[in-house]
Amino acid sequence: MTIQFYLTPAAGKRLIAKGIAQLDSVRKALENGTVLIIGGTTNAAVAEELLKAIGDTEGFDRKGFFRGITVPKGFKYKHQESIGDVVITNGKWQRGLMVYDACADLKKGDIVFKGANAVNLDEEQAGVLLGSDNIGTAGPVLTAVYGRRVSLIVPVGVEKRVEAPIFELSEMCNSPDASGLKFLPLPGQVFTELHAIELLTGAYAEILGGGGICGAEGGCYFLADGTDEEIGKLRELLSEVETEEPFML
Repeated sequence: MTIQFYLTPAAGKRLIAKGIAQLDSVRKALENGTVLIIGGTTNAAVAEELLKAIGDTEGFDRKGFFRGITVPKGFKYKHQESIGDVVITNGKWQRGLMVYDACADLKKGDIVFKGANAVNLDEEQAGVLLGSDNIGTAGPVLTAVYGRRVSLIVPVGVEKRVEAPIFELSEMCNSPDASGLKFLPLPGQVFTELHAIELLTGAYAEILGGGGICGAEGGCYFLADGTDEEIGKLRELLSEVETEEPFML
């Protein structure tokens, strides 16, 4: 059976988060290890789902769970106090800890979640834009990933898809002749709506089209194929995420 459906970026974030919460490696790390979720708008949904999984969401506010953001030109918003990152160790939320506090103690089997600005779906590689003169939160994360074999998972919506290879974009952006933002490839497991659908339902999905207005900008049409049972699971899943409110400040 084949069906079509539409997801806004907000619905995609929730779908990604629900999928991540069911990964065996994540469930194991939640129970007997450390999970670090770095502030970001997609990661806000991830944090909500993982905090729900351990039964402790008190005090979490996704409006304060981000660092760099992109908004329309001229958009004004009230400053939100950052709540930092989310660190869960042995099933308990370690409130007040930041990525810089937690990374030094991470070890093999622990997991870090960091969002991205670009994803090449064919290569399953992602990258993040850098506005500062250093690599920010990626610094301690890369040290943990390369130095101690900590796992990095990159939750990223398909609206951020790019055609060029990630390392080619990095080379162009980081050239001495370039200006503007820099670009850092991320050495982690990419996890998109497509991965979430396959994991949670068994159905296979592809992007069919995109676009929208009135808050649906960036949304995508999808085509999914599977057994009657798999499509039934998908329909149920879509009913849980398709009305997700956009991330607003």
